[in-house]
Amino acid sequence: MYAIIATGGKQYKVEEGDTIKVEKLDAEADTTYTFDQVLAVNNGELVIGNPTVAGATVSATVVGNGKAKKVVVYKYKRKTGYHKKNGHRQQYTELKIDKINA
Repeated sequence: MYAIIATGGKQYKVEEGDTIKVEKLDAEADTTYTFDQVLAVNNGELVIGNPTVAGATVSATVVGNGKAKKVVVYKYKRKTGYHKKNGHRQQYTELKIDKINA
C-alpha cells in the first residue's frame, strides 16, 4: 500500500515505515503529524483524488529537524569585475510514516 501526499509544494510517494525529508514543518521532535492532502492511494486498486482523496490521511512521527548540505551560489559577470559568492542551507523536517488511513 502506498500513498502520494503533497507538502511544501512537492509531492511524495510514501509507504508505511518510510523515512522522508520534507520542507520544514512547524513540529517538534517525537510528535505526530497528519497529512490531509492525499492525492492518491493504492491498496490493490488505485484511487485518485479530485484534487484530494476524501477521508484519506497519512500520519507520521517527526524524527527531527535539520539543515541540508550547503549549496554554493556564485554569481559572475565577465569583464566587469563583478563576482559574488553566497551559500544556502535548506531546512528540513525528517518524518517516519506510521499509517496510511484510506
